[in-house]
Amino acid sequence: MASLYNNKYYHRDLSWLRFNHRVLQEAADKRNPLYERIKFLAIFSSNLDEFFRVRVSDIRQIKDLELDKPLRKKLITKPNAVLKELKVQVDTLQEEFGAIFQNEIIPDLASEGIHLIKYKEFSKEQKKVAEAYFDNNLADKIDLKSSYFTSKDSVFVENENSYITAQVSKNEFQVVPIPKDEPRFFVFPSKTDTYHITFIDDIIKYNLYRIQSDLKLSYYAIKISRDAELYIEDEFSGNLMEKIKESLPKRETGQATRVLIDKRMPKEFQEILKKALDITHADIVLGGTYHNFKDFFKFPNPTKKDLYFEALPPLTHPVTSQFETMFEAIDTKDQLMHFPYQSFEPVIKLLEEAAVDPTVKVIKMTMYRLAEDSRLNTAIANAAKNGKKVVVFIEVKARFDEHNNLKWGEIFKENGAQVLYSYPGIKVHSKILYIEREVDKETKHYCYIGTGNFNEKTATLYTDFGLMTNNKKISQELNKIFLVLEGIFIVPKAKKLLVSPFTMRYKFVSLVENEILSAQAGKEAYIILKMNSLQDKNMIKLLYEASQKGVQIRLLIRGMCSLVPGIKGQSENIYVTSILDRFLEHGRVYIFGNGGDEKMYIGSADWMTRNLSHRIEVVTPILDPDHFKTIRDVIDIQLADNVKGRIIDAKQKNEYVNNNEPKVRSQYATYDYFKNLKQ
Repeated sequence: MASLYNNKYYHRDLSWLRFNHRVLQEAADKRNPLYERIKFLAIFSSNLDEFFRVRVSDIRQIKDLELDKPLRKKLITKPNAVLKELKVQVDTLQEEFGAIFQNEIIPDLASEGIHLIKYKEFSKEQKKVAEAYFDNNLADKIDLKSSYFTSKDSVFVENENSYITAQVSKNEFQVVPIPKDEPRFFVFPSKTDTYHITFIDDIIKYNLYRIQSDLKLSYYAIKISRDAELYIEDEFSGNLMEKIKESLPKRETGQATRVLIDKRMPKEFQEILKKALDITHADIVLGGTYHNFKDFFKFPNPTKKDLYFEALPPLTHPVTSQFETMFEAIDTKDQLMHFPYQSFEPVIKLLEEAAVDPTVKVIKMTMYRLAEDSRLNTAIANAAKNGKKVVVFIEVKARFDEHNNLKWGEIFKENGAQVLYSYPGIKVHSKILYIEREVDKETKHYCYIGTGNFNEKTATLYTDFGLMTNNKKISQELNKIFLVLEGIFIVPKAKKLLVSPFTMRYKFVSLVENEILSAQAGKEAYIILKMNSLQDKNMIKLLYEASQKGVQIRLLIRGMCSLVPGIKGQSENIYVTSILDRFLEHGRVYIFGNGGDEKMYIGSADWMTRNLSHRIEVVTPILDPDHFKTIRDVIDIQLADNVKGRIIDAKQKNEYVNNNEPKVRSQYATYDYFKNLKQ
């Protein structure tokens, strides 16, 4: 690691791997229920798949560009060294992953009467069951005739699918896909409280050995992750949405970015596969006997024992539930929500009411990742169908959600909405909603600004804030942002809201510089930032300057953090922790001491170059004193977390916060806080 980070900047991709290490820590943490630990293994695996398909692919493309060295250096320094170091770190993580699974998860399952067995451990009765299951469910899906290849053949392996492969002879081998439309796990019938589960891979292996008993075979798992980039030649000409739609199939046939293989595979066989799959040694990552651990999201629990987190059902909002309509609630005062502790229902209700309210004339919103089946989306379609002016901006470039976003875009259009799609060279990542009503010949404006997507599913998994307000200045400025998206305005004039790529960076810089001035004047000066990621070098430099001038800086960073804290003369006044627990920390909160008159903002932007300079993001001030206190209280709870908090130090070792203070597990403490909250 040391070669790719220095005392100023920790490499972003290595830092991301350290975040995924924190996910792995949750799988090893016996304070978590067993099936939640299994789920964290699935999350780790899914995260790593995406990392190779996106980040590793990007680095490889830069490495292969035929550019002059200064330009390539501007894109990324030493891409070959980065790829080499990433591979070393991933191999280390894979080893740790395997150790947790084999030495902790499997024995703990056994202690609950659940035995995950391999085909060699099948009993006589289980062999009969495995044969019957194969003959009835799998045999028709496995074409043995087309599974044989010679060392001269090229082989195509589907993206993210699991395969087993065996060397038949010196020049012949076999590649068999694991059927994607079958459950990955099989539970053997049991008449006792002891259960046996096996991978479908093992049922296939056992039966392949049975069917091909004349061959001496050893099967090994392989899996390929392919480049997820769409490679649109020119975003600035033609119909970008159509180009995206046409490019989506490329993902399934893109260049291999990782080939995960069973580490027991003989070197000779590896060489044959490398040639057949058109890959190099740099593409190979050594793994265990089984791949696609994201399938453990659906690992069966035949015992019916409670091996999961205790239920924390979303709480009813204490204020909005007292009003007949959401518009009445917002007319009374600003309304603040915090998901998933509080229900997402008020957001859905607001749009469902707007869809049928005759006083509502205009609805505008941005959508980044849409839920598949959604009352909220249906309400938008109904609003358009009911004759209201509905303008929806859908970011089709939201990676891996393109198909679903396009589907809903067509539904909105069919119902009469004006649907705007992605712009060339920039993503719209803001989470904003604007509504106009005509009440007693007066136009009333309502808006919602959030830190998370308009998505019912993620609202139960991600921690996010959402603010509903009819503040005139904020509403007017938000409408100007929509006029920019509609192509009516070029630049939104905003004084209250922070809007990237227009004013956000400048205003954040001003807020930090103001703290520097306070520190130089001998006043208390501090900054508290909660974000997913911190990577922008200019903002990091500014935080270093603030630290050197005496500003106390406290950071809550869930994911990657390129800032290096605790370096004397540079960042000794910066302390960073990361919280990883049952919910995904997703909210962004920015707090500045401001000479005793604290300022607070929430919004959609991390301090990454892409968020501040290449995306449309919206951040709002928190003006209501009640909501200001609520958010501050929640942040203080998170700052005190000494159960699930990890210290992000100069080497990102991910050591847990360990102090003599009373134990605070912030997500549970936050739930209790909202349970007792009265607004």
